Amino acid sequence: MRTIKELYSYPFMNNAAVVGLWVCAALLVSIIIGFSSANMSHAISTEIAILSVILFPAFVMALLESRKIVPYILLVWAICPEIRRIEDWLEGSYHSVSMLSLAPLLTSAVLIIPVLANVHKIDSPIRKVLLFLSLALLYGCVIGLTKNGTGTLYDLVNYLIPMLLIPYFAVAPFEKKDLDRLLITFSNIAILVAVYGIIQYMTVPPWDAFWMNHVEMSSIGRPYPLEIRVFSTLNSPGPAGMFMGTALAPMILEKRWRGALGWIGILLVAVGLLITLVRSAWLLLFIDIAVYTMLSSGTHKWKLLTQIGVAVTAMYWIIPKLPGAQVLIARLETMTAIQDDHSYNERLDFFHTVFPMMLSQPQGLGLGSIGVGTKLDNGGALGEFGIFDNGFVAVFLTFGIIGGFLFFRGLTLMVKYLITRSEGMAGFLSYRSMAVASIIGSIASLMFENGYTGLRGFLLWKMVGIGIVAHKAITQGRRRSPDAAADQLKVSPD
Repeated sequence: MRTIKELYSYPFMNNAAVVGLWVCAALLVSIIIGFSSANMSHAISTEIAILSVILFPAFVMALLESRKIVPYILLVWAICPEIRRIEDWLEGSYHSVSMLSLAPLLTSAVLIIPVLANVHKIDSPIRKVLLFLSLALLYGCVIGLTKNGTGTLYDLVNYLIPMLLIPYFAVAPFEKKDLDRLLITFSNIAILVAVYGIIQYMTVPPWDAFWMNHVEMSSIGRPYPLEIRVFSTLNSPGPAGMFMGTALAPMILEKRWRGALGWIGILLVAVGLLITLVRSAWLLLFIDIAVYTMLSSGTHKWKLLTQIGVAVTAMYWIIPKLPGAQVLIARLETMTAIQDDHSYNERLDFFHTVFPMMLSQPQGLGLGSIGVGTKLDNGGALGEFGIFDNGFVAVFLTFGIIGGFLFFRGLTLMVKYLITRSEGMAGFLSYRSMAVASIIGSIASLMFENGYTGLRGFLLWKMVGIGIVAHKAITQGRRRSPDAAADQLKVSPD
């Protein structure tokens, strides 16, 4: 099976022909959108236009098998909720269900193009991981279609589309500098998210206040400066915290992954994470750093511990000087006296309520029974389990005992695959360690929420995918000389 790039090398597919083909395709799409929009409301036609502008670059990059596609998709995940809020504000009307909510998923879905073009390159262990995860999703889909209607399909794509990163990284021709660029871009996007979050905390832009006044989400505070739980450009504090927390770990651990601002960027992201008040993101950050440090060599461990010490000292000095510091300090103090925390006790009561339900329905409730997907068959309002604060129960209540076992078996096989080689090419072990830390962190964070869907799933599988590339390089390095393995990984530039 030939890739798109290989097809372009044929004589009849010269550059002029390719450019002409794309111009014709763009004109055709524009005409279709124009005629369709003429028969739609202004709000829907605007959403379609914005969606098209977002999707088209990703589609082109997928066809060209560009390694810039994952950074672009990351940016879409980060800013699309804010675009939606601004669009609602400009129109003066809040929509609980918007087509723009699908933009990150649809943009991520184009990864299927390079995957299908190179599916034969996927290693057997990765195929086995994908088999177990797919069987779990298939089981949950069958159960869900009998109970949950269209919410099942929405939940399915929220699990499945982020998982495309697994086969994508298994077949994509990355080299070490591409992995570094991806992590640097992730750090830079996280810095932008943090800076906007700080601005949001201090001023509350009118479009964010408009959204807060209509969304009916009491947990995000009030739309006034210093009284808001920051969600930045994301759609709630949880995803914002997870985005910055996931980026902060590699930023702290390795200098080459810190982005344009170095330690200043680390402090900005740390402050942005703090003002989201999302403790589960701090837990995930702590686990990622701890696991990565344990997997590092003895000499490197001392360097890492020094860097962590510097970061903790800086935050200890900065936090009391921040506006609204009393609220932040009180939130952090609950982590040392968790039994007295109201939120923790609510989660505990919730667990005691739903755990017997999980045992009483071992077949599971199916996809679409938990989370945002419950809006689709509930008039735009969240269903009974729209907000679910325990990821372990969420997985087993969704997939049942059988499907839950299949899902966690897939995760176990992925960890086993990544840690098979304890030695390898210099510089690649750090990527593998970060991937293992991310999986273990995702399992630990199930105490709070399900981290395998939507944005959280995309962030996890991105880190795992980086580990897959590193594992391939390590394996090839053991079979041949390091120079030969490096040459094998190289491809022509985009």
